[in-house]
Order: sequence, then C-alpha cells, then structure tokens
Amino acid sequence: MQNQSEIQAAQALESELLAAVAARRDLLVDMTRALVAAASPNPPGDVSAAAHAAFGLLSAIPGVAISRHETAPGIVNLVARIDSGKPGRRLVFNGHLDTFPIGEDLGWTVPPLGGVVRDGCLYGRGVSDMKAGIAASIAAATVLAERRGDWCGEAVVTLAGDEESMGVLGTQWLLDNVPEGRGDVMVSGDVGSPLVVRFGEKGLFWIEISATGEPAHGAHVHKGVNAIDRLRVALDAVKRLESLAVDAPAEIGAAIAVAAPVSEPMSGAGESEVLQRVTVNIGTIDGGVSPNLVPTLARAQGDIRLPVGVSTRQVIECLDQWLGPMAGVSWKVVQRYEPSFTSPDHEIVRRALSASARVTGGAPVANMRVGASDARLYRAAGVPTVVLGCTPHGMGGPDEHVYIDELVSVAQIHTLIAFGYLGQAAAA
Repeated sequence: MQNQSEIQAAQALESELLAAVAARRDLLVDMTRALVAAASPNPPGDVSAAAHAAFGLLSAIPGVAISRHETAPGIVNLVARIDSGKPGRRLVFNGHLDTFPIGEDLGWTVPPLGGVVRDGCLYGRGVSDMKAGIAASIAAATVLAERRGDWCGEAVVTLAGDEESMGVLGTQWLLDNVPEGRGDVMVSGDVGSPLVVRFGEKGLFWIEISATGEPAHGAHVHKGVNAIDRLRVALDAVKRLESLAVDAPAEIGAAIAVAAPVSEPMSGAGESEVLQRVTVNIGTIDGGVSPNLVPTLARAQGDIRLPVGVSTRQVIECLDQWLGPMAGVSWKVVQRYEPSFTSPDHEIVRRALSASARVTGGAPVANMRVGASDARLYRAAGVPTVVLGCTPHGMGGPDEHVYIDELVSVAQIHTLIAFGYLGQAAAA
C-alpha cells in the first residue's frame, strides 16, 4: 500500500514524463513524416527504405543496441534494446513497417508520401497503420533511455518488415529467432484509439471452395451438371457457420458490453455483436465461360472470423460434415489462426487503462479487436499484449491521416505504461 508521499512522488514523475513527451511534439511529427516518406507497400513488400529510416530514428536513443535482420530480399526487421542496467522485467514495443499499397490513383488530395500537415492532421500512406504508432513507441523508448534510474529491466522496440502478409517473415520470425524480441509483456501502437485498450482479437479462417460439373449447352441443362449451382449450395452451407454456438469466458462478454458505448461510435454500430459471433464473408466467386454454356468449374474464396470461444478445429469439423457429402465439391484451408486474448484483468491491460485515463482525462475501456495484428503472434507465444494506437482515418484509402494531438497522446500513454510496468521493481 503506497503512503501519501509515494503517491505524490509517482504523480510528480508522471507529470514530468508527460511534459517530456509533449516537448517532443515537433520531433514526433518529424519522425512520423520520415517514416511515411519511406514507401513500404505490401505487396510488393520491400521495406528497406522504411527500415533505413527507422534505424536512423532508433539510433538517436541514448545507449541503444540495434540489430538488423533481413529474412528475405527487402524484408527487414529491427530490434532495438534499451537496458536499464538493473535486473527486471522486459517490455516490448512492437510495430510493423509495411503498409497497404500506396494507391496513387485513389484520388488523394495530398502527395501520399509527402507527410503533409494540415488542420492539425498528418497525412500519408501508412501513417495510421502504423507509422505514427511506431513514432510514438520510439518517443516512449527515448524517454525511458533518458531516465534509466527510474526503472529496472529492459525496454525493446521490435519493428517487423512483414505484417500485412501474416507476419511469417516479420514478428513471427523474430519471436522464433531473436530471444530479445520476446518480453514479459508487449505494447503495440497499431491502429485503434487512445480511449480503447484492445486486449484480444478474433481468429481467422480463409477457405477456397471448388465445384465441378458436366458440360452442356445452356438450352439443354438436362444433359449437364451446373458447377455454379453446386457451389451455391456449398456456400449456403458455409454461411451456416454464423450460427455456431460460442463458448467464451464470461470476462470477454462483460468487457465487450462495458466497452460498447465508447468503442462502437468509433468502430461502427454492431461491433459488439460481431465480436461475439462467427462472421462469413465470401470475397470472390468465379466460374463459367459463357451464359449459354453449363459451367463445369466454379470457385469461391471466403474470409471467416472466429470469436473467442470457437476454434478452427470446430470449423473444420463442420465443413467436413456439411461439404464432404456434396458431389463435385471440394474445399481447402488457405490460412488460419486461432482467436486470442489477454485477460482484461491482466496488469498490462490495467496499466494501459490507467495511463489512458491520465493522459486523455476520459474514461477508457478495454475491448476485443475485430481486425488482425501481430499482437496475436505474441499472445500465441505466451506474451500478454495490448494494442493502443491512433484512430485511423482513410486507412487503405485516399488521404489517410491521424490527428497530431492524438499522436502525442499515444506517445504519452506508451511512456506511462512502460514506466509503470518497469518501474515497479525500482520502487520496491
């Protein structure tokens, strides 16, 4: 139990940390602009320029040790370590350098790599997903490095060169091959909101379904078998996955319910319901060659997202049962991973909520995340994680941007999370 003097000292330290980050406002903008200017669209996936820019920013951290890992041509990963000089825990800031394709033809009103500042916003491809978040984490790591006496253990920044393609050559490679890339906890500045601490995300199950038929003229359908008809029946069966029962821990549903009034206005009405059920999106369909011919081949691809409480094994069992008996129908898994979460009552979640409340003056909430991030890879490796970054505007489209005030807030929140988590031993 802290006494009054200890509480006052902690509050004074927090105020100093917040001021130290606020004083870096212009530097934060400059760092983000430097990262945006270094194009890193995936595909094709070459992040060499962005890694070079990030290496330069990381090199400015006092006493940092940086290693570079090129896992394939153009796929560059960076690991930056800041050691306090005292034993303790390890906190990792994780980010990814690759972005969506630039999309010059989408109707940008500003140069997509120009890092334009306008009306309190910073524009550019990848600024929200997630170069602003990377800059925020680097700023937090810098403040840590300048105040080593106030914490114990080690802070690490891992920057992955492959996230948009599922992270096999990025974060997953680092977790498998670089021991310093693992931590006791991980904080990610991927897209989100300073007011919503994301502690988990849905699983993913991509499938491809094929159907074959027998050829015939379109006027003589009795002589053929229509592959598209077979595919339609199969897709109706796949859609039944949305009615699967969900067996999730009670704390997940409770957190989602509490978060809804804050999270849904940002992420869209219906987010809370979608987070707690299976969703099926059939993204592509093709088949046939002419309207007057009975098609002999049809194919579709689907994106199935799984809430906590439904496993990929259950999905496989259902699809085998439903599609297996269908004549001329076959299916295969293209990509999959399980839903994952860190307990909303875990220390790192509580510290993130506390830091957000201190910085924003609001009432932040903890919630699941609909989309994917590299946080799932850390959770799969047994590392508790939170995702807290800037609110995305225009992500993947024209005029992608973030608010500069929010960028500063995210950097401040990351700083307070790290000092709170790593400073525990120093205060003992």
